[in-house]
Amino acid sequence: MGERRLISSGSTFEAEIGYSRAVADGDWVHVSGTTGFDYSAMSISDDVVEQAEQCWRNIDAALKQAGASVGDVVRVRYLLPDAADFESCFPVLKRWMGDVRPAATMQVCGLSDPRMRIEIEVTARRAGGGVAPGLGWPRQASIG
Repeated sequence: MGERRLISSGSTFEAEIGYSRAVADGDWVHVSGTTGFDYSAMSISDDVVEQAEQCWRNIDAALKQAGASVGDVVRVRYLLPDAADFESCFPVLKRWMGDVRPAATMQVCGLSDPRMRIEIEVTARRAGGGVAPGLGWPRQASIG
């Protein structure tokens, strides 16, 4: 069994609210709802497509910190305040998830900041066996 490890993006929201960008627990990585904020500049684009792209860059960075990749994603949830924005994001979503094809849900809901036009949450299961590179916890061997 792997250890539980908290992953931070450096966002001030994590400390203020009391959550982690991601939690790695054994082979599983749970990435919190992630918005289009560029945490290095604490800025967010007005464009939903640019926000979707930044969401995936933020998710990708969290997964890498946990020894996983976007190819390990098994579940994705897309949260949008305006359903009409979803279709314009399809090319970005397909570029990131088109070959992975995880189980997915899109939900229309309010987000905590009116500048946020999309939020993406993922669950991943690290593939392969042995020890996660540089992290020191064992991975389950794959059978197949």
